[in-house]
Amino acid sequence: MTPGVGVIIVAAGTSQRLGIDKMLLPLGGKPLVAWSVDVCQTCDLVDKVVVVLNKNNFDPVAKLVISRGWSKVRLCLGGARRQDSVRQGLNVLEECQWVVIHDGARPFLTPELIRCGLEAAGETGAAVAAVPAKDTIKLSGADMVVCETLPRDNVWIVQTPQVFRFDIISNAHMVVKADVTDDAELVERLGGKVKLYMGSYKNIKVTTPEDLLLVETIAKEQQDSASRFRI
Repeated sequence: MTPGVGVIIVAAGTSQRLGIDKMLLPLGGKPLVAWSVDVCQTCDLVDKVVVVLNKNNFDPVAKLVISRGWSKVRLCLGGARRQDSVRQGLNVLEECQWVVIHDGARPFLTPELIRCGLEAAGETGAAVAAVPAKDTIKLSGADMVVCETLPRDNVWIVQTPQVFRFDIISNAHMVVKADVTDDAELVERLGGKVKLYMGSYKNIKVTTPEDLLLVETIAKEQQDSASRFRI
């Protein structure tokens, strides 16, 4: 039977800005990539998971599949661009009804973010987690002179997960060849409607050393809270 929901965890980047493969960095007693995969493994909404890797972190993550009991997980190598890596994941995932695409560098994925994404995508076939911009956003030209101040009420900071009907995102990846910064843009370029749904300000992406300090603080808070709950 074709599974209903498949997840692609994108973890094939080279982490150039950190100078070390962030996916394997320890966070709260386990590798960073394990945070999101663990959530997908235990989430009842998720049927299959594909983790897209690079040649350097493939073997270490393959060992995690065994040691952490990731029975839903398959692995594959990514491509030159992020969108190439997602396309590889789609090929391995094979057809399912819905695809949830998530950055492995965002450790604080939750079942609620997955559930809300699936509900929102049910309206238009495509949905992305996002949070309202807190700061004033200005557009500038190449000369760094302000061109326009955007209305903050209409500005959202996009995150992952991004959720799509399988046929919509597969077709977008086949048709659109231009460089994009996220999967939703592929759908937008074909005229598709993308629904925003509320993400989380804690759902940050680890890109810089400063981000590492922040996620370590959040991870400790979550683990301390879980310990108090168990008591």
